[in-house]
Amino acid sequence: MNHLDELRVRLSVCDEQILDCLIKRNMIVEDIMKYKESHNMQIIQPEQEKRQTQKLMENLNGVRHTKEILDIFDRITYNSKKIQARHLFNYNIVMIGFMGSGKSTISDYLSTMFAMETVEMDQIIAKREGMSIPDIFEVYGEEYFRNLETNLLIEMQAKSNVVISCGGGVPMRERNVVEMKKNGRVVLLTAKPETIYNRVKDSHDRPLLENNKNIPYIAELMEKRRVKYEAAADIIIETDGKDELEICEELVQKLLEMDEKCI
Repeated sequence: MNHLDELRVRLSVCDEQILDCLIKRNMIVEDIMKYKESHNMQIIQPEQEKRQTQKLMENLNGVRHTKEILDIFDRITYNSKKIQARHLFNYNIVMIGFMGSGKSTISDYLSTMFAMETVEMDQIIAKREGMSIPDIFEVYGEEYFRNLETNLLIEMQAKSNVVISCGGGVPMRERNVVEMKKNGRVVLLTAKPETIYNRVKDSHDRPLLENNKNIPYIAELMEKRRVKYEAAADIIIETDGKDELEICEELVQKLLEMDEKCI
């Protein structure tokens, strides 16, 4: 055996060791999730991820190929998050609520914490139609837009582990609620009218509010939608005075409690 062959054998041994370690690591990730659930511990722990990253950087100090090694570890962390998501959710999470209730923000945070795909319904529809939501309303009318929403919800039933952020009017159509629940848990985010106003006052992407950006109108419209929102929801979370971590941790815990009752 020449030196090149010897090097290739050593490389093959390294690959086998890496594979064995990855298999063991993934099993440990699953065991951690089971332990957290059985001991009613906080599921989302961003500080722990920061500590792991800090330790990794310390161990890589002065090591060659640091960039390439970090790239591999980033992917390992990403896939660990996906394993956690599959362990927790074998369904889609459908976010509903009045415009400005925090659906997009919380969807993005869940996506970051669990490496879950995020579907912003309004963005997907606007991209496919090649025009903004206000333009769709103006050119084709609201009924056309609502049909696009329904079709997209049906399309999402073929997926799992997806966070679907719905436009404010989606739950108002009963057909949409039926489609949401076929492969999803519906999470209603709520906020006070004053909070909603502060979040949307500078936005021009919400046709129903464009000429009515005031607290009394928002409160009236929220009240009109409240019954259907609550009827569609599997869980309800108030977002006032809470940060993203608090909201998402409450969301995960309530979904776990719901799953326990369904067993």
